[in-house]
Amino acid sequence: MGLRQFVIDAWSWLNYKPVMADAGRPGNRAFPELAATWLPPHELRRLAAYKVLAAYDNNQAGQLAAASGDESALERRELGDAANLVDTALGYLLGSEQKITVEGAEHADEEAPKPGSTEAAAVQERLRKWADKELLTLRVQQAERPAVLLGDGVFVLAWNPEKQRPTLRTYDPGFYFPQWEDEDQDFPSRVHLAWELPEDEDAGMKARVRRVTYELGPILEGGEGEGRVYPWEPGRASNVTCYLTDAEWLLEDLKRGETLDRLPMDKAAFRVRPDGTELNELDLMIDFVPVIHITNTIPDGGEHWGRSSIARVLQGLDELAATDSDSSAASATTGTPIIGLAGARLPVDRATGKPEQLKVEAGAVWQLGDSGRMDALDTSPQLAELRARVEHLLDRVAANSRITAAGLGTLDATEVPSGYALKLALGPLDALVGVMRLAREHKYRLLFKMVQRLHQAGRAEGWTAGESFPARLSWAPHTPTDRAAVLEEVVQAYGAGVLSLETAVAMLMDAGYPIKDVSQEVDRIRAKAEQEAEARLAEAIARRGEPDEEDPEDENAPAAKSGAVEQERERVTEPVGG
Repeated sequence: MGLRQFVIDAWSWLNYKPVMADAGRPGNRAFPELAATWLPPHELRRLAAYKVLAAYDNNQAGQLAAASGDESALERRELGDAANLVDTALGYLLGSEQKITVEGAEHADEEAPKPGSTEAAAVQERLRKWADKELLTLRVQQAERPAVLLGDGVFVLAWNPEKQRPTLRTYDPGFYFPQWEDEDQDFPSRVHLAWELPEDEDAGMKARVRRVTYELGPILEGGEGEGRVYPWEPGRASNVTCYLTDAEWLLEDLKRGETLDRLPMDKAAFRVRPDGTELNELDLMIDFVPVIHITNTIPDGGEHWGRSSIARVLQGLDELAATDSDSSAASATTGTPIIGLAGARLPVDRATGKPEQLKVEAGAVWQLGDSGRMDALDTSPQLAELRARVEHLLDRVAANSRITAAGLGTLDATEVPSGYALKLALGPLDALVGVMRLAREHKYRLLFKMVQRLHQAGRAEGWTAGESFPARLSWAPHTPTDRAAVLEEVVQAYGAGVLSLETAVAMLMDAGYPIKDVSQEVDRIRAKAEQEAEARLAEAIARRGEPDEEDPEDENAPAAKSGAVEQERERVTEPVGG
């Protein structure tokens, strides 16, 4: 099948799929939803790519190919290799846990706190409480799996006056339609979240499309030239605010050409908040769009979309499915072989008078003549070759996706001579996770900045006016560490005085020890060391037989005892190895 047009864009890796050439065409059984008149034409390839990737994730790539006309694809065997790659990449990306950290919130006890460290620690604590209430760990999982699978994920923040905190929700990236006034903009000035609502005959509801729009625009009230002072920028007036519109349109009311950004407002049915406020250009009293778009990779110049973790190995997954299908057919003839008989006396069907067809089954007895012969077709060598090909393809997919055979767990442990060799084998995976986390670093910083500003805009208790504190999402190590080796290294380095106690505890936490907070753990360690020092001091004094009370005639007795106590305290509180 020849290409109608040679296209290079963010989804070129899907050009080999015939279904991509027909995306959005009327009558296309593979993508019937893309024929909707309200969808912008330039978004059809992205939405089609999402559906293809979702089909691989759900073992339905064969069904999708059959819908485009390839009936033989219904026999395709799909055993979850795509979903396994996605889940494995997601697991390494997230690590064992994620934690919010604010710059300047923690410092060593012996160091003088920097200006603003007390406020930073308070913001860090409030952000962590907000994260617990909003189930941030769960929301991150909900947004990151589509990001790894499809290349994109979406967070949306909204102020909840009843809960007195911002709520965090995730959306399917297929519902996300950003609009840039200038392609050089880092963030869109208008964002649509839109999807179709199916017809509900029981409720008497017709098919319709819902569109939620966030748009930056000038403040309408107060007159031209006047502005609004936002609490995160005290002393500076701004004339920009964000407007929210939430409305529905009946599909039957939409004409061709009335796409997502041109929907007729005179036919819109606006949604209403519980307090009775109509959501038609509602002023949110903020100067930013509270929508965060997560990309799985760093977009190329001029692009805004991420790339799926399985994008470049889809053809390898196709080869795997084809080989699995061939293996299934070969295993059938190996388990129940094809047998040729010569000189056999076949039973005759009395009703038809024709010979009956013999079946290969346990306990079957066939009568052969004097020159009779039975030959079985042995397909086991072909089955062995197919299985070897499956292993080869799995190694190829693991290597090209950079998850590696070691990362997938298919590497034989006996083939790894040392831990250093294993680290080298995991090198591509380390680079992959580093790039994936780098692509998200700024977006999560932006998310926590918006959370702080929404608290300020809502005048939540404890959130005062002022600039937002830089906060980030810290990820746990993505690969297991040798905890015993790290512990030995920490003990030696701390004992030699080349590491502070705070740094030593942080290293143990990074190695996987169950430490929740460095500062709290340091306080517990020092408190315990102080108690042990007091106990050993009392025991040492008792062994020396010193009286409990000083000689009243000896003027130097209190000072002498105080000096002895301090010397003993210093001796028994020396660090391990000192």
